[in-house]
Amino acid sequence: MSIEKTKFAIIGCGVIADVHANAISEIEEAELVAVCEPEAEKGRLFAEKYGAKLYLMLEDTLLDPDVDVVCICTPSGLHAEQTILAAQAGKHVVAEKPMAIHLKDAYAMIRACKENGVLLGTIFPRRMSPAAQFVKQFIADGRLGKLSLCDAYVKIYRSQQYYDGAGWRGTWAVDGGGAMMNQGIHTVDLLQWLVGPVESIYGRARTMLRQIEVEDTAISLLGFQSGAMGVLEITTTAFPDIGQRVEIHGEKGTIIYREDEIELLKVDGEEIEIPEFEPFRVIPDGHRIQIRDMALAVQEKRSPIVPGEEGIHALEIILGTYESSRLQKEIRL
Repeated sequence: MSIEKTKFAIIGCGVIADVHANAISEIEEAELVAVCEPEAEKGRLFAEKYGAKLYLMLEDTLLDPDVDVVCICTPSGLHAEQTILAAQAGKHVVAEKPMAIHLKDAYAMIRACKENGVLLGTIFPRRMSPAAQFVKQFIADGRLGKLSLCDAYVKIYRSQQYYDGAGWRGTWAVDGGGAMMNQGIHTVDLLQWLVGPVESIYGRARTMLRQIEVEDTAISLLGFQSGAMGVLEITTTAFPDIGQRVEIHGEKGTIIYREDEIELLKVDGEEIEIPEFEPFRVIPDGHRIQIRDMALAVQEKRSPIVPGEEGIHALEIILGTYESSRLQKEIRL
């Protein structure tokens, strides 16, 4: 019995496109049939590597009747326009993070996909970790009790050469932000997904060391809808790179979650045994899980595991931090 395949096209052949292409190649329910890249030689090499058709223009890609889903792997500021065009052409969309760099554009993407009857998913692979899902359920079950302090830290290193290596990086127009928008968004999303909506932000975002338009360091004080407080600390100036960490404290105990592993889980009066999880790597495992889910969502006519609406929350926190920093006052979401 042959397995039904959902057919994908990748838009943009940059670094993250390889992650999508490799994931599709490993999924029996998916097939990469086309790539779109305006730089002809770059696109040719990519298309030959993965055995796909090459298009130089998005419009031509969207006319291809073989394409069911497009993976938007272009610079962040292009996602909204390309997603809307894809939706109007009847193609389902997987949008890389951030799904957009302005809230109005994110809502326009969601609206366009709904109006044209296509699915929109956004990439948040840290949610796919078995350990993260265990933590999510543990908190949802009330095992920590009332939450008090919920923090996230992203302390990584990006050199000046990293920003200089691509003209769009570190710009407001195309990158939409810096350390928070590009690197920190996964952990911002993870924190809000684990512990609930944020309703207030008091933030500072500054360019401390890099020669870029946007921030390389940001701090936010968060007020959660639950009443808990929290802190975000995000920078691309930390050498050596010490990665990401989430700390969640409640009336009954604490969880420390570092780099997709549970480092500490203590509950007062209980002996908690942390399960042994299958090895998980955010890249490529998280992407593969999400792309396979989209392939099946198309076939089963259901919503993807991380629909476009879920991309709004982290974007609100990041843009709220920027606005708070600019106005030097607390922002209510």
